[in-house]
Amino acid sequence: MPLNVYLSGEIHTNWREQIIEGAQGLDVTFNSAVTDHGASDDCGVAILGSEPDKYWHDRKGALVNAIRTRKGIEDADVVVVRFGDKYKQWNAAFDAGYAAALGKSLIILHGPDIDHPLKEVDAAALAVAKDPRQVVEILRYVLTGALPG
Repeated sequence: MPLNVYLSGEIHTNWREQIIEGAQGLDVTFNSAVTDHGASDDCGVAILGSEPDKYWHDRKGALVNAIRTRKGIEDADVVVVRFGDKYKQWNAAFDAGYAAALGKSLIILHGPDIDHPLKEVDAAALAVAKDPRQVVEILRYVLTGALPG
């Protein structure tokens, strides 16, 4: 049974690479938002034309990025959403809510220092992992039935 996994959330650490590397050999396809921060921020104006007002600049980018995000989440069997501790990731919270509303299997990934602010997001998930290794082990178990060891 192959899995299509969408990786959403913070782009400032290598958590995606850790999961992808750890899942080598498993029947998993990974998709993600654009993780180049500059490209993500500026895609709307680069494609559709400049905006003198930062609000409209950001809005154009958000709408263009939403095409990829919606498609990735809608096609996913499992959505993993990573919350880092450095920035408030409102977009990650939105992705988690969208995935939950679509009935997607949702894994939330974050450290214990933000358990409290994410309690509602965590409650919508089927699993809350503390590190990328745990996400890999969940995927391995789902695909093979094998426990870590």
